Amino acid sequence: MPEYLGRRFGGGRIRLYLALLSLGLYVSTKLSVDMYSGAIFIQEALGWDLYAAVGALLAVTALYTVTGGLAALMYADLVQTLIIVVGASVLAGYALGAVGGYEGLVERYPLALPPNVTGPCGRPRPDAFHLLRHPSTGDLPWPGLLLGLGIISAWYWCTDQVIVQRCLAGRSLTHVRAGCVVCGYLKVLPMFLMVLPGMAARVLFPEVVGCADPQGCRRACGAPAGCSNVAYPRLVLTLLPPGLRGLMLAVVLAALMSSLASIFASAGALFTLDVYKRLRPRAGPRHLLIAGRLWMAALVGLSLAWLPVVEAARGGQLFDYIQALASYLAPPVAAVFFLAIFVPRVNEPGAFWGLLGGLGLGLARLVPEFALGTGTCGAPGRCPPFVCGLHYLHFAALLFLVTGLIVVGVSLCYPPIPRQHLHRLVFSLRHSQEPRVDLDLQPPTEGGDGVQLQDVEAEPAAQGAEPAAQGEEPVGQGAGSPKGGGGAEPPAPPPEDPVWSRVVDVNALILMAVAVFLWGYFA
Repeated sequence: MPEYLGRRFGGGRIRLYLALLSLGLYVSTKLSVDMYSGAIFIQEALGWDLYAAVGALLAVTALYTVTGGLAALMYADLVQTLIIVVGASVLAGYALGAVGGYEGLVERYPLALPPNVTGPCGRPRPDAFHLLRHPSTGDLPWPGLLLGLGIISAWYWCTDQVIVQRCLAGRSLTHVRAGCVVCGYLKVLPMFLMVLPGMAARVLFPEVVGCADPQGCRRACGAPAGCSNVAYPRLVLTLLPPGLRGLMLAVVLAALMSSLASIFASAGALFTLDVYKRLRPRAGPRHLLIAGRLWMAALVGLSLAWLPVVEAARGGQLFDYIQALASYLAPPVAAVFFLAIFVPRVNEPGAFWGLLGGLGLGLARLVPEFALGTGTCGAPGRCPPFVCGLHYLHFAALLFLVTGLIVVGVSLCYPPIPRQHLHRLVFSLRHSQEPRVDLDLQPPTEGGDGVQLQDVEAEPAAQGAEPAAQGEEPVGQGAGSPKGGGGAEPPAPPPEDPVWSRVVDVNALILMAVAVFLWGYFA
């Protein structure tokens, strides 16, 4: 993804910024959160120390990630996905059966009160079974859910390297689109395999999952901020027979190792190609491989140091912590990608200063909130209301809009990017067959102040090369190439099979219909 922005805008500062921001988000929202959630499960199931559990989890994950690379990761994902779906389905059946099915859950959930509750704290929300909640008093207000969370989701699913690297590994566009549709079907399942069983855990263990005061929470799970994070492990250890407990332990560990391995592979690629190669432009493949593996080890150390922040932030709610942090840092990136694709007039100065302006606004909210705290129901935080009063999802939508205005405003103050640099990089020119001169691959000019990402010599095109076939990047005439100007780019993907393409399209329509029905049912 940083490479796309490099080709779209030229220079190196946007590509470098995005790579560094992505690596920071990996530490704060991915690696540390996955470590913490996995350690909680192992701690509940086996009684291990938190950091000992994290160490065991990382050791197994790093073993096949470092030695096998992306291929091992994708094969492991295939097997682990089947294990996860089967195991989580079994647990969901046990959990819903214990509370009398869905009807019993709807009836008993509002009554799941912890002992000695006197005030509003610890009481189930009356809108717990509704996705669209009040715009000002809801914990997930519906404008923020649709706009703010929609922006964060677009950033994650469409521009995050951890996700996009799977699409880049596809054999054809049909395979890529089919994989996205299958992923969409799988994303329907968490409502029934995670959310509803979690609500059933509140009914079955109200004194633990619903604890309202720090002393009670510390007695229940050892964390004064709250105990909702132990809901799933408690279901496994209480409801399942011994054999199925081992299955679910494998399920959870498989899910966490899959996520950690994906992050390790993505972080290694980002660091070596977009950061380290800038510092060592002539580094060979083996040199880059060693640097990537050492960076993975450094990421582990940084994530371990961040674990106490995860444990204390947002009242101990992992979901709120992840979404809040993404709301303060991701919308500027989403805005720049959106405008880069759909607005050809946007140029490098506009994108760069939009990213910096959005980052400054996000940090102005993030730093006071994490330093002073947002508090809990019974203990309000010290962050001033004029800084932290706006819901984080509403802030995400506002930050996206402000960043977009900065990008467009600054872009209008500078000349537009010539059309020859935009072929197949913007939506309006996606079908263009004209030669493209990639901005980030042009040789530096004398006295130029542009930032160059590479320091490699251009290789001449092979003599007697065949003319480019239809759909391939034209050769010569200044067309960009991975090695520099003048060479032919890799051939385009093979043409799509019309039968399978239609099958993918039909399944995409079915998936959209299912999603609309579920949204309407639970809204």
